Amino acid sequence: MSSSAAHHEHHDILPHDYPVDPEYGRATLGKLGMWIFLLSDAFSFSGLLLAYAVLRGGSEVWIPKGAPVLGIPFTAGLTFLLICSSVTMVLAYAACVEKNRKGMVLWLGLTVLGGSLFLCGQLQEYWGTFAFIFHHQGLIADGLTFGSSHYATTFYCITGFHGMHVLTGVIYLTTVWIKAARGKFDDGNYNEIEIAGLFWHFVDLVWILVFTFIYLL
Repeated sequence: MSSSAAHHEHHDILPHDYPVDPEYGRATLGKLGMWIFLLSDAFSFSGLLLAYAVLRGGSEVWIPKGAPVLGIPFTAGLTFLLICSSVTMVLAYAACVEKNRKGMVLWLGLTVLGGSLFLCGQLQEYWGTFAFIFHHQGLIADGLTFGSSHYATTFYCITGFHGMHVLTGVIYLTTVWIKAARGKFDDGNYNEIEIAGLFWHFVDLVWILVFTFIYLL
């Protein structure tokens, strides 16, 4: 067998064709790699949230006088939007398993849209990018600037770090959406969509923790 034929055969292996490993089950290398990455990323977020807790616990006055209060209703709407995008990601995976290209493209597109709207919401919250719609110039204009206090610095570090993950996820899912539209997953090979879904669900789960600690508590 030529090397090119062997290479083609390797890529035709579906996830359910992988042998069952006694330690990892029927998991592809890509899936294992994503889990390892997510574990390391979880430590990063844990470190940031722990630092936030230590600084806040040791501070006599956490919110400086005159500093703007974070808008919970607006961010709760963004949180709901991100949760909905997790649902559409599950539906995209289900459509791939059913070899439904139209459904795949639809649900992946809605997932990308949800992530993009979340990023637009963060731009509005920081800089008032869409002030012509929301009639608010943003937290920076209200005086919440990076470095002005532990309250401000931890807020931008944690939410900004998460925002970069959402941006990465949107770019990642856009490439998967393009592949789906071109029929790459028409054979039911859901491995790539499953791996992308793991990353997106992780991003959504972390945001729920960030929203709880930074905004609600």
